Amino acid sequence: MFPSEAGARPRTCEATASERRKWVEVFKACDEDNKGYLSREDFKVAIVMLFGYKPSKIEADSVMSAVNPNTSGISLEGFLNVVKRKKEAQLYRSEIRHIFTAFDMHYRGFLTLEDFNRAFSRVAPKLPARTVLEVFREADRDSDGHVSFRDFEYAMNYGQAK
Repeated sequence: MFPSEAGARPRTCEATASERRKWVEVFKACDEDNKGYLSREDFKVAIVMLFGYKPSKIEADSVMSAVNPNTSGISLEGFLNVVKRKKEAQLYRSEIRHIFTAFDMHYRGFLTLEDFNRAFSRVAPKLPARTVLEVFREADRDSDGHVSFRDFEYAMNYGQAK
């Protein structure tokens, strides 16, 4: 829906050499016994070190379910892939937040149809008002006349999947 109009970039990015070194250092620091992999608990500590939050049981289970059955944890390459995907998701969410903030010129924390009309008149002046209204209604999932960040993020992700 929005990404192509709003200019959102794809969700892929390459890690810099310094980022990759940092991720490897964190992996090594959390692999205390030098076993070559991170256990579930090691993985949680590494994520806390890199992202500042403890992964949920569901997130840890998801990562560990993809682990080679011959090991008891996640390898360095597996860990680097997980961290890269998490970083991409953070960057994409940050872009969505930036676009939402640009639409929310009154800093209310939600968008109105007026905000949509103003933004679209600047970026797509020939877009029919009816189309802007349809986009607004699509994004306003609970039909309360306001598009919250959560509604906006959902709409951006929905459009990305199409």
